[in-house]
Amino acid sequence: MAKIFCIANQKGGVGKTTTTVNLAAGLAKVGQRVLMIDLDPQGNATMGSGVDKRKLELTVYDVLLESASVKEAAVFSEKCGYHVLGANRELAGAEVELVDVERRERRLKFALAEVDADYDFVLIDCPPSLSMLTLNGLCAAHGVIVPMQCEYFALEGLTDLVNTIKQVHANLNKDLLIIGLLRVMFDPRITLQQQVSDQLKAHFSDKVFDTVIPRNVRLAEAPSYGLPGVVFDPAAKGSQAFVDFAKEMVERIRKM
Repeated sequence: MAKIFCIANQKGGVGKTTTTVNLAAGLAKVGQRVLMIDLDPQGNATMGSGVDKRKLELTVYDVLLESASVKEAAVFSEKCGYHVLGANRELAGAEVELVDVERRERRLKFALAEVDADYDFVLIDCPPSLSMLTLNGLCAAHGVIVPMQCEYFALEGLTDLVNTIKQVHANLNKDLLIIGLLRVMFDPRITLQQQVSDQLKAHFSDKVFDTVIPRNVRLAEAPSYGLPGVVFDPAAKGSQAFVDFAKEMVERIRKM
């Protein structure tokens, strides 16, 4: 049975896409069968997985409108070792087209039920806004992984996200939990980041992942080559941290 996780944060620019593609590549490296779903019309996670969004015949848009199955629309990224259910600008139209349809917030959930036995992990890269697309991701998921920078504005964004998850849990998806908070772009030399990190640990305790992703130039360069950092430069500190995170995820799932 596949474990389905949204990588979500209502604050933009916190490294959601970087986290999604690198965790997918890290999980593939440690022997897991992975499907990465791009729910952002910008298609950055698609391009960052070595797949050209402009050449895709079928995307997550077709899956949400039920004109294609996940099996038909997903492509395998040879370079990265995982399947990609990609997105492009077409997906922006899905918001409008889903307004009047039945089960509109559960379209992705039903589509993923058909490939439940094919994957160990399904990772969903969500857009920063709480849209119909994000709602589809949250309704399909077993849990949410929250990447966040250790700064005070990030704490405010986290409060909003926790409230959203509570609402979705109460009304649409009783299985939805926060799996954990991942500290990203972390620089231990900055006192403020250390203080916020300590606050997170004190407040959320075991919900904070042990792995910390450092601020790393190679991770930032990787998308311009259309690859996750884990594949682009496996020796980089950020890449090694994501492989460690993948191992921690596998271990955490075993204990759930």
